[in-house]
This record gives sequence, C-alpha cells and structure tokens, in this order.
Amino acid sequence: MTAGTDATDAEGNARLVGPVEIVGTGLIGTSVALACQKAGLEVLLTDAEPDHVRTATGLGAGRERQPADVPQLVVVAVPPDHLGDAIRQALDAAGPDTVVTDVGSVKEAPLRVVGDHPSASRYVGSHPMAGTERSGPLTASAALFDGRPWAITPGPAATSSATRIVESLIELCGGVVVRLSPSEHDRAVARTSHVPHLMSALVAGTLAGAAPEHLALSGQGVRDVTRVAGGDARLYSQIIGGNADAVAALLIELRDRLDLAAEAVASRDREGLASLLLQGNVGTQAIPGKHGGPPRPMSVVRVVVPDHHGELARLFSDAGDSEVNIEDVRIDHDPGRPVGLVELDVDAAHAAELVGVLEARGWSLQR
Repeated sequence: MTAGTDATDAEGNARLVGPVEIVGTGLIGTSVALACQKAGLEVLLTDAEPDHVRTATGLGAGRERQPADVPQLVVVAVPPDHLGDAIRQALDAAGPDTVVTDVGSVKEAPLRVVGDHPSASRYVGSHPMAGTERSGPLTASAALFDGRPWAITPGPAATSSATRIVESLIELCGGVVVRLSPSEHDRAVARTSHVPHLMSALVAGTLAGAAPEHLALSGQGVRDVTRVAGGDARLYSQIIGGNADAVAALLIELRDRLDLAAEAVASRDREGLASLLLQGNVGTQAIPGKHGGPPRPMSVVRVVVPDHHGELARLFSDAGDSEVNIEDVRIDHDPGRPVGLVELDVDAAHAAELVGVLEARGWSLQR
C-alpha cells in the first residue's frame, strides 16, 4: 500500500498519513507502532527476528510488510551498531518520497554513514527520551512517549517537509519536540543519560561481591542510584561506545571530581567535601521540574505502610481526600519489618495539609 493522497494540510504543509514502517520491533519500535495504530495509521512491521514481528503483530502493533508496500515514513529502531547501515537500506528500499527517521541514542554516527547517500535529504534523525531497563516487544506501550522529550536532529541535507513528517510522528506519539543539531544532541545525552548510566553500573558493580550482611543494609538510596544498571549491558555498551567522544570528555571531568572527593575524604577535609556535595545540590536543582517547567520547592512526606492487602490503596485514598497533588511516589521495603516506607513528593507549600490529613486518619509518619 502507498501513502495517502492527503499528505498535506490546508496550508500545504507535509502531514503524516501513513503507512508507517517500523524496522526493529523491540521496546521502542513496537511502542511507536502501537501509538501509530492507536492514531489510526496503517503500520508495517519489519525485523530480522521473525518471532519479534509475530509477537508485535499479536499485540496489535501492525502487520508484516509486504514487497508491494510503499510507506510514507520508515522508523528505524535497531541497535546502535547497525543503525547507519539500516538507515541506508531503508532509503534504498523505500519509495522516492518516503521519509526515513531513526530512534537511536546517538545522532552524529549514523549521519556520517548516511551523509553521502543520494537520498540523504529524506533522512531526519530523532531520539525519544523514553524507555525502561526492560527490552523486547512484550514490554512495549502506546503511552511510552506521553509527555517525554523527543529530540529531532535534521542534518544539513534534510528537507523541511521531511522534518515536518518526523515532527508529526513525535506529536502523534505524545512526545514533546526538542530540536537540536546532531552534535548538540550527542553532548546532551552524554551528560543526561550515557554518563549517568555508566556511573550507575559502576556503583552497582561494587555490590556484586559484597557480603550478605552488608547488603542487608540496602535502602532506597542504593536502589535509586543503581536502578538503570539493570539494563541490557550489550546494548548500552553500543550506545555509550557510539558516543565515545562526548562521553570520554565528561568522564575526564568526573575523574577530576573523584580525585577531589578522594583527597577530601582521605585528608578529612570536611569543607572540601561539603563543597563537592553542595555542587551536587546545585546540579539536582538544575534538572527541569514537572512538565519541563522550573523546579519548585518540594517536600517529602514519609508514611509507614503495613504490608497488608489494601493498605496502599487506603493511603492513596486518604491522601486524595487532602486535595494535595502528589507529584511523585517511591516505596522502600524494610527487610526487617512487615512494613514499607512510602515517600510522597508534594509541593512544599502544601505538605502540612497532607500531613494533617494523614495523621488524623491514623497513619504513622516518619519525620
């Protein structure tokens, strides 16, 4: 099937009408497919693993692409080491007007591979900042990208109409368009994603040989720091390795900070250590707040919750009666007691209201 004839809006701007081909039906590719299906677009599925296509088809993500199909847009969602070649193959196999994008974590490397292709003007890179430590089509969700930043990185040859088609895909999937150059994107993700993931893995690695009695003291802090370290090691080695220059520059900066920290700890320099920790405070405050707005002063209300059926639902019901908006929730399970500690993040200006309601309902709060 070919793209629809109504592929422009009333102003003559390019619009996404389908079909959309997804090359690579893992977590991200199948999630894009499900979002396109939900929006009413025809979706074609391609993957080197036939089982993945069958699984994604069974989930309602689309149908297997046939030789006669001519997609309007191809979304390449393959591992980083294969990205550039897969984009070139998509440009070769598609129709003369087909736009090609990718959802890879690195943007300069594939652009270098694609740059000399005669149809490079139809390629526009992109990268949704969404996902989990899990992988495969069974982990996919049409809502994966809702409200998430999604970078679009047109190269120098990309046409405005091709760029608009990819922007339409991002909007259709619920993402928030962030336009960057490929080099800006790679520096940004090195700082906000790749180096943090590597640091998480390094910290988690120190736990591998720890004594069981040491691990018994694990709390929510170590779980927070090491959560993303549970991701696919081979995949993330490709992602981080594909952005080597930007990551290496930041690691040198971090090495200098680690040297300062080691010196401050060894010499018992409390002032020097406090200075480094305060820089961390400043860094956390620089992270955008809810919906991308400026960070707001937040308070954490800690509630002790018995590990019984229905207790968590009762807590949320009572918190709802306070009419205080819960911004975030974390649950820490105490290994030595049949209780959990639920942390509720709320606007600092309204924390006292929530505390008053919960205490009146008999909840035990940890100060």
